[in-house]
Amino acid sequence: MILDSSSVVVVTGASSGLGAALATDCARRGCTVVLVARRADRLAQVAEAVTNAGGTAVSITADVSQESECDRVIREVVGAFGRIDALINNAGRGNMNSIEDTPTEQWRSMFAVNVDSIFWLTAKALPHMRSRNSGSIVAISSVAGRYGHPFNAAYVAAKHAVVGFIAALRTELVGTSINATVVCPAGIITEWADATEGGSIGALYGAAIPRSRTIARESGLSTAPLSRMMTAEECSAIIIDAILAGRTDDVFTHSGTKDIAVQTLQDRCAQEDRFESLWRAMREAYESQRQSG
Repeated sequence: MILDSSSVVVVTGASSGLGAALATDCARRGCTVVLVARRADRLAQVAEAVTNAGGTAVSITADVSQESECDRVIREVVGAFGRIDALINNAGRGNMNSIEDTPTEQWRSMFAVNVDSIFWLTAKALPHMRSRNSGSIVAISSVAGRYGHPFNAAYVAAKHAVVGFIAALRTELVGTSINATVVCPAGIITEWADATEGGSIGALYGAAIPRSRTIARESGLSTAPLSRMMTAEECSAIIIDAILAGRTDDVFTHSGTKDIAVQTLQDRCAQEDRFESLWRAMREAYESQRQSG
Protein backbone atom coordinates (compact mmCIF):
# COMPACT_ATOMS: atom_id res chain seq x y z
CA MET A 1 0.00 0.00 0.00
CA ILE A 2 1.11 3.57 -0.65
CA LEU A 3 0.75 6.30 1.95
CA ASP A 4 1.04 9.72 0.32
CA SER A 5 -0.72 13.05 -0.13
CA SER A 6 -3.76 11.31 -1.64
CA SER A 7 -4.24 9.03 1.40
CA VAL A 8 -6.81 9.50 4.14
CA VAL A 9 -5.77 7.77 7.36
CA VAL A 10 -7.99 7.48 10.44
CA VAL A 11 -6.16 7.02 13.76
CA THR A 12 -8.13 6.36 16.95
CA GLY A 13 -6.62 7.03 20.34
CA ALA A 14 -4.66 9.75 18.59
CA SER A 15 -4.35 12.21 21.45
CA SER A 16 -1.13 10.77 22.92
CA GLY A 17 1.40 7.95 22.92
CA LEU A 18 1.44 5.49 20.05
CA GLY A 19 -1.57 7.08 18.35
CA ALA A 20 0.12 10.48 18.22
CA ALA A 21 3.33 8.89 16.89
CA LEU A 22 1.42 7.02 14.17
CA ALA A 23 -0.40 10.20 13.16
CA THR A 24 2.88 12.10 12.89
CA ASP A 25 4.52 9.34 10.85
CA CYS A 26 1.61 9.36 8.40
CA ALA A 27 1.84 13.15 8.22
CA ARG A 28 5.49 12.93 7.16
CA ARG A 29 4.25 11.09 4.09
CA GLY A 30 1.83 13.91 3.31
CA CYS A 31 -1.34 12.07 4.35
CA THR A 32 -4.56 13.58 5.52
CA VAL A 33 -4.74 12.28 9.07
CA VAL A 34 -8.07 12.09 10.89
CA LEU A 35 -7.34 12.24 14.61
CA VAL A 36 -9.95 10.60 16.81
CA ALA A 37 -9.96 10.72 20.62
CA ARG A 38 -11.95 12.01 23.59
CA ARG A 39 -9.59 14.82 24.69
CA ALA A 40 -10.06 17.83 22.43
CA ASP A 41 -7.21 19.79 23.97
CA ARG A 42 -4.72 16.99 23.40
CA LEU A 43 -6.03 16.44 19.87
CA ALA A 44 -5.29 20.08 19.11
CA GLN A 45 -1.65 19.56 20.10
CA VAL A 46 -1.32 16.46 17.92
CA ALA A 47 -3.02 18.25 15.03
CA GLU A 48 -0.38 20.95 15.21
CA ALA A 49 2.35 18.29 15.13
CA VAL A 50 0.70 16.66 12.10
CA THR A 51 0.59 19.98 10.26
CA ASN A 52 4.20 20.74 11.13
CA ALA A 53 5.21 17.30 9.83
CA GLY A 54 3.70 18.02 6.41
CA GLY A 55 0.27 16.40 6.68
CA THR A 56 -3.27 17.67 6.85
CA ALA A 57 -4.94 17.25 10.22
CA VAL A 58 -8.63 16.77 10.90
CA SER A 59 -9.72 16.30 14.52
CA ILE A 60 -12.86 14.47 15.60
CA THR A 61 -13.62 14.41 19.31
CA ALA A 62 -15.38 11.13 19.96
CA ASP A 63 -15.69 8.27 22.44
CA VAL A 64 -15.23 5.16 20.31
CA SER A 65 -16.54 2.92 23.09
CA GLN A 66 -19.99 4.07 21.89
CA GLU A 67 -21.40 2.64 18.65
CA SER A 68 -23.13 5.88 17.69
CA GLU A 69 -19.83 7.75 17.98
CA CYS A 70 -18.07 5.22 15.74
CA ASP A 71 -20.83 5.62 13.19
CA ARG A 72 -20.42 9.40 13.34
CA VAL A 73 -16.65 9.19 12.84
CA ILE A 74 -16.94 7.13 9.65
CA ARG A 75 -19.80 9.25 8.30
CA GLU A 76 -17.84 12.46 8.86
CA VAL A 77 -14.69 11.10 7.22
CA VAL A 78 -16.45 9.67 4.18
CA GLY A 79 -18.62 12.78 3.89
CA ALA A 80 -15.56 15.02 3.87
CA PHE A 81 -13.19 12.94 1.74
CA GLY A 82 -15.19 10.19 0.07
CA ARG A 83 -12.65 7.54 1.07
CA ILE A 84 -10.73 5.87 3.88
CA ASP A 85 -7.39 4.42 2.86
CA ALA A 86 -6.23 3.22 6.26
CA LEU A 87 -8.08 2.70 9.52
CA ILE A 88 -5.70 2.36 12.46
CA ASN A 89 -7.63 1.10 15.49
CA ASN A 90 -5.29 2.22 18.24
CA ALA A 91 -7.70 3.34 20.97
CA GLY A 92 -7.35 1.15 24.03
CA ARG A 93 -7.07 1.09 27.78
CA GLY A 94 -5.91 -1.46 30.35
CA ASN A 95 -6.98 -2.48 33.83
CA MET A 96 -5.31 -3.60 37.04
CA ASN A 97 -7.28 -5.99 39.23
CA SER A 98 -7.36 -9.64 40.15
CA ILE A 99 -10.21 -11.54 38.56
CA GLU A 100 -12.20 -11.63 41.82
CA ASP A 101 -11.67 -7.89 42.34
CA THR A 102 -12.68 -6.88 38.81
CA PRO A 103 -16.08 -5.10 38.77
CA THR A 104 -18.46 -6.03 35.98
CA GLU A 105 -18.46 -2.45 34.71
CA GLN A 106 -14.65 -2.58 34.39
CA TRP A 107 -14.84 -5.86 32.47
CA ARG A 108 -17.37 -4.36 30.08
CA SER A 109 -15.36 -1.16 29.75
CA MET A 110 -12.31 -3.16 28.63
CA PHE A 111 -14.30 -4.82 25.87
CA ALA A 112 -16.09 -1.63 24.82
CA VAL A 113 -12.96 0.40 24.13
CA ASN A 114 -10.57 -2.40 23.13
CA VAL A 115 -12.85 -4.68 21.09
CA ASP A 116 -16.26 -3.20 20.36
CA SER A 117 -14.76 -0.03 18.89
CA ILE A 118 -12.72 -2.05 16.41
CA PHE A 119 -15.77 -4.05 15.33
CA TRP A 120 -17.97 -0.97 14.91
CA LEU A 121 -15.41 1.15 13.05
CA THR A 122 -14.28 -1.69 10.81
CA ALA A 123 -17.82 -2.78 9.94
CA LYS A 124 -18.73 0.78 8.97
CA ALA A 125 -15.51 1.50 7.06
CA LEU A 126 -15.42 -1.77 5.10
CA PRO A 127 -18.17 -0.98 2.57
CA HIS A 128 -16.27 2.14 1.50
CA MET A 129 -13.03 0.17 1.14
CA ARG A 130 -14.83 -2.59 -0.74
CA SER A 131 -16.27 -0.10 -3.21
CA ARG A 132 -12.69 0.83 -4.20
CA ASN A 133 -11.19 -2.65 -3.49
CA SER A 134 -8.44 -0.94 -1.57
CA GLY A 135 -7.54 -0.19 2.02
CA SER A 136 -5.73 -1.21 5.15
CA ILE A 137 -7.26 -2.04 8.54
CA VAL A 138 -4.87 -2.18 11.48
CA ALA A 139 -5.77 -3.20 15.03
CA ILE A 140 -3.39 -2.68 17.92
CA SER A 141 -3.66 -5.70 20.19
CA SER A 142 -0.82 -6.60 22.58
CA VAL A 143 1.41 -9.48 23.60
CA ALA A 144 -1.35 -9.80 26.20
CA GLY A 145 -3.50 -10.90 23.26
CA ARG A 146 -1.22 -13.90 22.70
CA TYR A 147 -0.34 -15.10 26.21
CA GLY A 148 -1.63 -14.46 29.71
CA HIS A 149 -0.57 -11.86 32.26
CA PRO A 150 -1.87 -11.63 35.85
CA PHE A 151 -4.01 -8.91 37.39
CA ASN A 152 -5.45 -7.58 34.16
CA ALA A 153 -7.57 -10.47 32.91
CA ALA A 154 -10.22 -8.18 31.43
CA TYR A 155 -7.61 -6.49 29.25
CA VAL A 156 -5.94 -9.80 28.36
CA ALA A 157 -9.28 -11.31 27.31
CA ALA A 158 -10.16 -8.22 25.27
CA LYS A 159 -6.83 -8.23 23.44
CA HIS A 160 -7.19 -11.95 22.67
CA ALA A 161 -10.55 -11.04 21.13
CA VAL A 162 -8.86 -8.43 18.93
CA VAL A 163 -6.48 -11.08 17.57
CA GLY A 164 -9.40 -13.37 16.79
CA PHE A 165 -11.42 -10.61 15.15
CA ILE A 166 -8.62 -9.67 12.76
CA ALA A 167 -7.96 -13.34 12.00
CA ALA A 168 -11.60 -13.75 10.98
CA LEU A 169 -11.59 -10.50 9.03
CA ARG A 170 -8.59 -11.65 7.02
CA THR A 171 -10.48 -14.76 5.89
CA GLU A 172 -13.29 -12.55 4.57
CA LEU A 173 -10.81 -10.38 2.69
CA VAL A 174 -9.04 -13.22 0.86
CA GLY A 175 -8.82 -12.40 -2.85
CA THR A 176 -9.33 -8.66 -2.34
CA SER A 177 -6.85 -5.79 -2.23
CA ILE A 178 -7.90 -4.87 1.31
CA ASN A 179 -5.46 -5.86 4.04
CA ALA A 180 -5.99 -6.44 7.75
CA THR A 181 -3.17 -6.59 10.27
CA VAL A 182 -3.00 -7.15 14.00
CA VAL A 183 -0.10 -5.66 15.95
CA CYS A 184 1.05 -7.15 19.26
CA PRO A 185 3.38 -4.76 21.10
CA ALA A 186 4.94 -5.28 24.52
CA GLY A 187 5.96 -2.36 26.73
CA ILE A 188 5.89 1.13 25.18
CA ILE A 189 7.10 4.23 27.00
CA THR A 190 3.83 6.18 27.25
CA GLU A 191 1.35 7.21 29.93
CA TRP A 192 -0.74 4.10 29.16
CA ALA A 193 0.53 1.90 32.01
CA ASP A 194 -0.34 4.53 34.63
CA ALA A 195 -3.81 5.27 33.22
CA THR A 196 -5.19 1.76 33.66
CA GLU A 197 -8.54 1.26 35.37
CA GLY A 198 -8.32 -0.02 38.95
CA GLY A 199 -4.83 1.36 39.52
CA SER A 200 -1.49 1.58 37.77
CA ILE A 201 -0.36 -1.66 36.14
CA GLY A 202 2.94 0.12 35.53
CA ALA A 203 3.46 0.59 39.27
CA LEU A 204 2.64 -3.08 39.84
CA TYR A 205 5.30 -4.17 37.35
CA GLY A 206 7.70 -1.60 38.75
CA ALA A 207 7.44 -3.21 42.18
CA ALA A 208 7.39 -6.79 40.93
CA ILE A 209 10.28 -6.88 38.45
CA PRO A 210 13.13 -6.33 40.95
CA ARG A 211 11.46 -8.65 43.44
CA SER A 212 11.15 -11.33 40.75
CA ARG A 213 14.93 -11.46 40.38
CA THR A 214 15.27 -12.22 44.08
CA ILE A 215 12.58 -14.91 43.88
CA ALA A 216 14.34 -16.46 40.89
CA ARG A 217 17.67 -16.53 42.68
CA GLU A 218 16.28 -17.92 45.95
CA SER A 219 14.00 -20.50 44.32
CA GLY A 220 16.24 -21.67 41.51
CA LEU A 221 13.84 -20.34 38.89
CA SER A 222 14.69 -18.65 35.63
CA THR A 223 14.45 -14.89 35.30
CA ALA A 224 11.43 -13.85 33.25
CA PRO A 225 12.38 -13.02 29.63
CA LEU A 226 11.32 -9.38 29.52
CA SER A 227 11.78 -7.36 26.35
CA ARG A 228 13.24 -3.87 26.19
CA MET A 229 10.75 -1.03 26.54
CA MET A 230 10.25 0.74 23.23
CA THR A 231 9.43 4.36 22.43
CA ALA A 232 6.16 5.17 20.70
CA GLU A 233 8.16 6.42 17.72
CA GLU A 234 10.09 3.14 17.40
CA CYS A 235 6.88 1.12 17.55
CA SER A 236 5.12 3.41 15.09
CA ALA A 237 7.87 2.97 12.50
CA ILE A 238 7.40 -0.82 12.58
CA ILE A 239 3.63 -0.48 12.17
CA ILE A 240 3.95 1.95 9.25
CA ASP A 241 6.31 -0.51 7.54
CA ALA A 242 3.67 -3.22 7.95
CA ILE A 243 1.00 -1.01 6.39
CA LEU A 244 3.27 -0.25 3.44
CA ALA A 245 4.03 -3.96 3.01
CA GLY A 246 0.36 -4.72 2.35
CA ARG A 247 -0.42 -8.32 3.23
CA THR A 248 1.76 -9.30 6.16
CA ASP A 249 1.92 -11.68 9.08
CA ASP A 250 0.83 -10.66 12.57
CA VAL A 251 3.25 -7.99 13.75
CA PHE A 252 5.30 -8.44 16.92
CA THR A 253 7.14 -5.20 17.52
CA HIS A 254 9.39 -6.32 20.39
CA SER A 255 12.25 -8.78 20.05
CA GLY A 256 11.56 -12.26 21.42
CA THR A 257 7.84 -11.85 21.94
CA LYS A 258 6.82 -13.87 18.87
CA ASP A 259 8.92 -16.78 20.15
CA ILE A 260 7.09 -16.60 23.49
CA ALA A 261 3.73 -16.57 21.69
CA VAL A 262 4.73 -19.62 19.66
CA GLN A 263 5.91 -21.44 22.78
CA THR A 264 2.59 -20.67 24.46
CA LEU A 265 0.76 -22.43 21.63
CA GLN A 266 3.08 -25.41 21.75
CA ASP A 267 3.54 -25.78 25.52
CA ARG A 268 1.70 -23.36 27.77
CA CYS A 269 3.13 -24.99 30.92
CA ALA A 270 6.69 -24.39 29.74
CA GLN A 271 5.89 -20.76 28.93
CA GLU A 272 4.33 -20.23 32.36
CA ASP A 273 7.38 -21.79 34.02
CA ARG A 274 9.62 -19.23 32.30
CA PHE A 275 7.61 -16.40 33.87
CA GLU A 276 6.91 -17.98 37.27
CA SER A 277 9.27 -15.73 39.22
CA LEU A 278 7.59 -12.62 37.81
CA TRP A 279 4.04 -13.88 38.28
CA ARG A 280 4.82 -14.75 41.91
CA ALA A 281 6.35 -11.32 42.46
CA MET A 282 3.31 -9.64 40.94
CA ARG A 283 1.03 -11.56 43.28
CA GLU A 284 3.08 -10.37 46.25
CA ALA A 285 3.02 -6.77 45.00
CA TYR A 286 -0.72 -6.88 44.32
CA GLU A 287 -1.54 -8.27 47.75
CA SER A 288 0.73 -5.69 49.36
CA GLN A 289 -1.00 -2.87 47.51
CA ARG A 290 -4.42 -4.12 48.52
CA GLN A 291 -3.43 -4.44 52.20
CA SER A 292 -1.89 -0.96 52.27
CA GLY A 293 -4.74 0.59 50.30
